[in-house]
Amino acid sequence: MFKGIFFSLFASMSFAFLYYYTSFLKYLDGNQAFGWRMLMLFPFLTIIIVLNKELVTIKCIYQKVIEKPYFFLLLILSSFLSGLQLWLFMWAPMNNKALQVSLGYFILPFVLILSGYLFFKERVSFLQKIALVIALFGVLHEIWRIGTISWESMVVAIGYASYFVLRKKINTDNLGGFWLDVLLMLPIALYFIQNSNYNLNNAFSDMTTLYLVIGLGLISALALGSYILSSRHLSMIIFGLLGYIEPILLTFVSLLLGESIKQEEWLTYIPIWIAMSILVLEGIIYLIGTQRKLAI
Repeated sequence: MFKGIFFSLFASMSFAFLYYYTSFLKYLDGNQAFGWRMLMLFPFLTIIIVLNKELVTIKCIYQKVIEKPYFFLLLILSSFLSGLQLWLFMWAPMNNKALQVSLGYFILPFVLILSGYLFFKERVSFLQKIALVIALFGVLHEIWRIGTISWESMVVAIGYASYFVLRKKINTDNLGGFWLDVLLMLPIALYFIQNSNYNLNNAFSDMTTLYLVIGLGLISALALGSYILSSRHLSMIIFGLLGYIEPILLTFVSLLLGESIKQEEWLTYIPIWIAMSILVLEGIIYLIGTQRKLAI
């Protein structure tokens, strides 16, 4: 489990840095940044898979497709859900929607906890139930304030949870499964790249941007690879608890990028932050208890 915790913490810090990193890609829009991210991510992710000896997972998934051709449709669905999140992560900070996405990441752990309870029969503790009720107040306030929660927040909260549930159900919650997700995204990524001013034909004409997109791929591989590995080593509930570190960091990055929390939005964020604090406290208690058991 400690390996999963390490991967989760490293992934959260990497995603926060990646969020800020997009501010350097001034000449690319959200679609172009997504395309270059996927293209540059693929080779780095392949290297990580080879180093982690995960090639066998790709082979297992390939054999399953041969045995059950309909399984390929589930892989396409998995790739779509993953691609949607990765596109939104690039698009949001470039279109002044970073706070809406960070709010989605605040809601996501609660959806993961509910998913763990509903789909995998994982136990929901008393403190988790209290946190869910408090967070629900913030969510309902946001619905009352603007009539609905922004689509960006909902795509993150519902879409990402659906992605992880699907991966666990079809047993592709490993680096090999994510590698196939990225592979299936490449045609769309190439389409976005080639239909832009900065494409494969003139990539070497701007070496600064080229170095930046290469860095984008490397950071993405480290962040996403760690995130996938953490989901593999942790239960859905613990995975959701640790997921609260990322939205805190993303909110700080959103403020650094020039966005601000409006006065009428505080009643949305404060209950969610209180709920988050309760879950973080429970996580600390859980980790301390685990360490004591191991010491005995």
